[in-house]
Amino acid sequence: MIISPDIIVSLIDHTLLKSYATKDDIIQLCHQAKKHKFKAVCINPSWVRIAAQALTGSPVQICTVVGFPLGANTTETKINEAIEAIRDGANEIDLVINIGLLKGNSPDLFFQDLNKVIKAINSENSGTVIKTIIETCFLNPREIVAASKLCEKAGAHIIKTSTGFGSGGAKVEDIILIKNSISANTGIKASGGISSLDLLISMYNAGATRIGTSSGLQIIREINEKYSSDKIT
Repeated sequence: MIISPDIIVSLIDHTLLKSYATKDDIIQLCHQAKKHKFKAVCINPSWVRIAAQALTGSPVQICTVVGFPLGANTTETKINEAIEAIRDGANEIDLVINIGLLKGNSPDLFFQDLNKVIKAINSENSGTVIKTIIETCFLNPREIVAASKLCEKAGAHIIKTSTGFGSGGAKVEDIILIKNSISANTGIKASGGISSLDLLISMYNAGATRIGTSSGLQIIREINEKYSSDKIT
């Protein structure tokens, strides 16, 4: 499927989650996102206020991570982290699931944990976009299906494949599996290892509605090479 450059850039969550990122790095990330019209920046919670200042008046969304990268925090810790991030200016939350509860055959506890956090987010700001990171590299196909269904049931708007800190990232077959497990109203964010335009397009064609990548500028360069008559500057 052929997609336009404008659609491609509108899929991208321009991401910087490295522990050694500085204030200047975050500001630069925000300026890049504004310039290239990416959908969002995805950053650690401590930088949300800085991003909110840098993106004032911009349509670029501010996404931060909660329970990152392991998902093993207590429910209350995740609730507090999410609420603080929203009050600091985040309008999207990428929430890591408790993988151990899922793999330990405790679906009720898994759902309870997730649902409590999502309800708290909605109570703080019902307009917040909630993405749940299921970390597909640690799940078998049956678990991917179960996680996707439970996340949707709990109120997630988007199912996200990976933190980028696990043993693997997004795979086309996982995107297809997630797509076939959820309703058309729930989106899919492919993340982890998406470093080229061709890979981004393959994820989109498989059903991804968002792309998380730290290679946004490389993808812009590839877009300009591929679509020389419609360059993005």
